[in-house]
Amino acid sequence: MTELPGRRERKKAATRQKIADTALRLFLERGYDAVGIRDVAAEADVAVTTLFSHFASKEALVFGQDQSFEQGLVRAVTGRAADEPLIPLLRREIHALVRHCTAPGSAPVRNMIESSPSLREYEESMRLRHAESLAAAIAADLAVPETSTACRTIARFAIDAYALAREADDPEGAVDEIFRMIEAAWGASRLV
Repeated sequence: MTELPGRRERKKAATRQKIADTALRLFLERGYDAVGIRDVAAEADVAVTTLFSHFASKEALVFGQDQSFEQGLVRAVTGRAADEPLIPLLRREIHALVRHCTAPGSAPVRNMIESSPSLREYEESMRLRHAESLAAAIAADLAVPETSTACRTIARFAIDAYALAREADDPEGAVDEIFRMIEAAWGASRLV
């Protein structure tokens, strides 16, 4: 049974969500570059230091689900049963990410990200970090060195599948197509 978060954790989560919601609303209303950190803090009725205790940068305000996405990918590896195949679990996680990012109403945020060099750069660094975390989880699960080329390659392919599928005409079909290739590559590795 999971423990319910305490009052303090609930308040912190509510404050974080309020800041993220406020930032996104302001960015979409005024444009990402026209809104400063102080604007977001003032509108959310929090101190700038409070904002920074929840978000490391202005770019992080746009990618509020970053940590939960990364944790979901790692959990897909670390939480699986010993006899459960890895690649279908990763496929399911990537499908969920793609559905989230292609859901109705997500286009304005996607357009904002695409139109901002700093947001595109942040997103790319975020994907690389996710790939490294995923590779480390796969390597640990298989008891191989963390620098395993096969683990790092499969992790990168999985993360890139998300980016490629998100841009496809048929995102769900693209995930499946890409993961057929990933599964074939994984099967050809000596780690399976």
